[in-house]
Amino acid sequence: MAGVESMNFARIAVLAVALVAGGIAAYMVSSGGGEPAPAPVVVQKSDSDQVLAAATDIGMGSVITAADLKWTDWPKSSAGSFITRSAQPDALKDTTGAIARQPFIAGEPIREQKIVKANGSGFLSAILPAGMRAIATEISAENGAGGFILPNDRVDVILTSRAEKGGGSDQLSSQTILTNVRVLAINQNTTDKDGQKSIIGTTATLALLPRQAEDLALARQKGTISLVLRSLADSQPGAGPEDGGGQGSGGLNVVRFGVSRQAEQ
Repeated sequence: MAGVESMNFARIAVLAVALVAGGIAAYMVSSGGGEPAPAPVVVQKSDSDQVLAAATDIGMGSVITAADLKWTDWPKSSAGSFITRSAQPDALKDTTGAIARQPFIAGEPIREQKIVKANGSGFLSAILPAGMRAIATEISAENGAGGFILPNDRVDVILTSRAEKGGGSDQLSSQTILTNVRVLAINQNTTDKDGQKSIIGTTATLALLPRQAEDLALARQKGTISLVLRSLADSQPGAGPEDGGGQGSGGLNVVRFGVSRQAEQ
């Protein structure tokens, strides 16, 4: 009996020690003795805007289409120098038709300084083909196809001059000096707008090679210049003076002292 009682006492003592140790541990945790649980991390979404960017690579001098543009998310803190959707919601439509002054790579934000819009300065030089020159000549309803010539039409240029004959009489003559010439602008209008039937202007700007521009300037001093509108079916861009063809394919004949010759290019 004595052995059984001592064994029961030992078990009770072990149980008591375990309870005391558990109580001490619980007290220490509740009083802050343990490591506190980490606070949840709150991720704040950065303030952003959308900027107009190139959807594809855009070459210098290219006409920008709607497919070349897209809106893309951009940090608001660095979007101030770009075209933003919050400030210009119609920018994608307004930028369509502009010409790239400098090339863009896909994803690059569009900058106003790197494009030329149709109503902006520098647009004419942007649409002028490489190697060509823009020269203006006076026109009227009588010598400008009645005002029905529009930008991007193609025309022939006729010089009408007066030459002195013997006996004090004069002789008038007309000569086609340019064929299939592209009209860049009438006055300051460079676009053929929908529904626009005619432009009654006083000045037509033509695209010519440098030497042809010089010869046209001389021809203007010799007489009256008239523009003859060509049929669309007979106005192929590949047959213009920029290709250096002869008369009938865009060449330039110059009349000097009554003698017609083919201009050198």
